[in-house]
Amino acid sequence: MKIARLFAAVALLTTAAFVVSAQQQRPATPASPPAAAPQTVAVPDSKMAMIYSDLFLDPKTGIARFNSLLGTLNREFQPRQADLQSLQTRINTLTKEIDDTQTVADPNAIRQKRDQLAQLNTDFKRKGEDAEAAYAKRRQEIFLPLQQDIGKALEAFAKARGITVIVDGSQVPVVYAADSLDITRAFINDFNSKNPATASVTQP
Repeated sequence: MKIARLFAAVALLTTAAFVVSAQQQRPATPASPPAAAPQTVAVPDSKMAMIYSDLFLDPKTGIARFNSLLGTLNREFQPRQADLQSLQTRINTLTKEIDDTQTVADPNAIRQKRDQLAQLNTDFKRKGEDAEAAYAKRRQEIFLPLQQDIGKALEAFAKARGITVIVDGSQVPVVYAADSLDITRAFINDFNSKNPATASVTQP
């Protein structure tokens, strides 16, 4: 089961101008009055930075709360995982029994085992689908607050350093960016220092 990315991709919009030529001649139009002198438009100062959100998920050097929450999530679903593994073991064992004895055992006994195997496979599929849906729902509950906290912390981090634009290099293709623009490690260290990994998790 995969953990979803913490940041959505940045969409880059471009505008194209099209010139359509007239297909038939039209009467000449009066000359336009002289255009007014263009006004000077203030161009805002900007400071760009790069961040690579994939590194937030690194189990050793990433955001500590992420790994703590992931451990909590996996512990909550460990009983279901163990149940599925037990079912899989029974399916494998019964499949081998049928394969090894189908030519010598009583046909009725083989038929009963095949019916049992079909039921086990049905149970395994149903429980697997239920577990996956429950895992996705619980994952959303656990990680959404962290995602929101990271977003607020990143905004505060940028404002404190005069950064006006942050591009997530994990989401947007970047042809080139100088190493000096990368604030990933500085942000992770700052976030971890202010957000302990032992923060409580709301129980379902």
